[in-house]
Amino acid sequence: MEIHGETRSARKDREILRAAKAAFITKGYDGTSMEEIATNATVSKQTVYKHFTDKESLFTAVVQSTAAQTNDVIELVATLLSDASFMEGGLKQLARRLITMLMDEELLKLRRLIIANADRMPQLGQDWYEKGFERMQASMASCFQKLTTRHILQVSDPYLAASHFFGMLLWIPMNEAMFTGNRNPRSKADLEQHADASVEVFLAAYGMRSK
Repeated sequence: MEIHGETRSARKDREILRAAKAAFITKGYDGTSMEEIATNATVSKQTVYKHFTDKESLFTAVVQSTAAQTNDVIELVATLLSDASFMEGGLKQLARRLITMLMDEELLKLRRLIIANADRMPQLGQDWYEKGFERMQASMASCFQKLTTRHILQVSDPYLAASHFFGMLLWIPMNEAMFTGNRNPRSKADLEQHADASVEVFLAAYGMRSK
């Protein structure tokens, strides 16, 4: 797919990253070759090496490009946790969007790959955590702090509250999928029901109580 204003080099980068991501997810890190990636990207192996020094740097680029997508999630947090939208069920909307995004099959497979190679490439796992989950938690904590200041929530420790929110939302579904290979994925309806229940418990703990 052509992107308006994209340079030839940027297009090659994108095509190589797309092919590499598919190969790594399908065959794992060790089972994937640079030659296979080149074939799937319809470029020469020399072109792949011109854009990416080696397989490790290419795998790193794939992970970083995926982690960068959390920018969309962080923007979503700010949008759905404004005062008005929060009062209109914004936290449930956010929880539903988050759980369906983070339980994406390709994302789960990439997550397993990162964990499997954490000893070999520790910095990669660190980058994934910092640019992904850590930023989401910080953004959520900031929103909870603002809502508390405006007497919409009552949160004494915003980071702890964010940990509770993500823990209830993701701990069971995420671990279930990670350890079982997601052989029996939950339906969207089931994930949304789980998200709604998590929000209800969160608000029972942190919502403003009438005097």
